[in-house]
Amino acid sequence: MTAALALDEVERLQARLNAMEQERKHLLAVIEILQEIGGTLQFGDIVQSVARRLGETFGLDRCSIFLAERGGNVRLVASYEDPGIRNYVVDLGRYPELQRAFTTGETVFIADVATDPSLSPARGSLTARRVKSITAIPISWRGSPIGAILLRTFRDGPAFSAADLQFCQVVANLTAKALRNAHRFERLQRQRGETDHLHRREREQAALIGFLRQLLAVYPPALVADEHGDLAVAGSPELERLVGVAQAVLGQEASAR
Repeated sequence: MTAALALDEVERLQARLNAMEQERKHLLAVIEILQEIGGTLQFGDIVQSVARRLGETFGLDRCSIFLAERGGNVRLVASYEDPGIRNYVVDLGRYPELQRAFTTGETVFIADVATDPSLSPARGSLTARRVKSITAIPISWRGSPIGAILLRTFRDGPAFSAADLQFCQVVANLTAKALRNAHRFERLQRQRGETDHLHRREREQAALIGFLRQLLAVYPPALVADEHGDLAVAGSPELERLVGVAQAVLGQEASAR
């Protein structure tokens, strides 16, 4: 084997080792993300965990997660560089790559922000932050984008590879499923609360009806005519008190309706 062939073989093996190491890091990151988002059903915890893990994995300038609302608004719900930013309405006009991801439902990858014409209005700020590439990955559910993950790399950092993009898409899919589970959990909790309230009202009404039946069975007591022929009620004080309570409850029920 000539020296040139030996060198080519070494380079090929080195490239394969680098690829395997990258795959190992991706798998570890996926496991860590699954462990974190699998232990919570809270929207805020899920999106913040994903943003933090992606930011740490790639050493990003920015990793943000956006979610769409039914009314058409888009909110920034998690940020790697500033975890305190949550639930902030954004103008998609300032994020053309994000707008394209929401519109097409496909990943938008800008390899070099310095040459992309759609980013010309923000070129100065991106250059000042030494941003190299921008990736917007839609978070989709049943074919429709419900959010997006926005990632920005540093100019002097490693470039995004095809494997990196595929890994981020896997994370976006996991995020969509976790958010859907959280939504179902919240809906079940809300329905359960409404059902519990309804059952409590039914029990209260049943108890009231039972009380009134007992009350009607013994009231009014014997009526005694006085010397003027008027009728007087010989009711017990306890019975009178219960009648007052019943009347107050019925009054509250009527006003609530």
